[in-house]
Amino acid sequence: MNYLDYYELAQEPFSNAPVSRFYFNSPQHSQALVRLAHLCSQMKGLGILIGDIGAGKTTLARRLLDSLPENEYEAALLVIIHSGVTASWLLKRIALQLGVDAPSEDKLTLLGQLYQRLVRIYESGKKAVVLIDEAQMLATRELMEEFRGLLNLEVPERKLLNLIFFGLPEIEQNLKLDPPLAQRVSMKYRLDHFNAESTEAYIKHRLRLGGAARMPFAAGAVAAVHKFSSGTPRVINTLCDNALFEGYVARVPMIDEPMIERVARDLGLDGSGASVQPAAPKRPVSVPPPAAGEKGKPIDLGEIDRYLAGLAKPS
Repeated sequence: MNYLDYYELAQEPFSNAPVSRFYFNSPQHSQALVRLAHLCSQMKGLGILIGDIGAGKTTLARRLLDSLPENEYEAALLVIIHSGVTASWLLKRIALQLGVDAPSEDKLTLLGQLYQRLVRIYESGKKAVVLIDEAQMLATRELMEEFRGLLNLEVPERKLLNLIFFGLPEIEQNLKLDPPLAQRVSMKYRLDHFNAESTEAYIKHRLRLGGAARMPFAAGAVAAVHKFSSGTPRVINTLCDNALFEGYVARVPMIDEPMIERVARDLGLDGSGASVQPAAPKRPVSVPPPAAGEKGKPIDLGEIDRYLAGLAKPS
């Protein structure tokens, strides 16, 4: 027997893995999705979604990706797992995600390939969207200039690419490394912590999807979870998962407030939603870090514009 059997659960309800089935559509998540979907449908260009650690940004990014109809969008999610990515590496990854075959090592040639691919997507009646998770790791002026160049890829009266950054609040400082890019932000939304009501609804939602036949947390325990997690979804999951295990070990049918307090103390939580020694969050490894020694070469944006203007001329 384990705690799932003891508490009559069909599956683990509080895993921190970004499982789309467990998505909780809180009022603020719903508002964020509405705005992001509008940005995509209207080809607004650049949007950013920011939130603190554990706020549910990755889950929201995956939810948005799943919600974009394949017959209307050419969409991709790129997860940044290394702060040392270069501009050339990033461009190649975006090109591959959007279906460019054999991206060139030459940056100007690669931009031409990407432009032509985006035009084909446009002519097919679709919209190109690239979601970038952990975007706060992209913290160089060179990278910001590269994004500005991508947003300049257009046909008359229409942008060819939507970019949406998901990450920590540092994203806003990164954008300021290239003021013209910062001015191109068409939509910004911040995910805040859950309030007490949303925390309770979130716990019940996860338990219901986990197959719970009853509520194993007393009202005082739920209030304590909110207090020690500060309404941060990832910390709520960690607290509840540990509490269920400790409840199983102690063979108690109901998790009470003192149990949550003990678990929070063991985890080093001080009521701010953060651990004294937080464990590194587990992230899906979707792309490898850049090869050792790979260096990005700054691009003359004027040269890019001249190059693309030549491509756009009718033959």
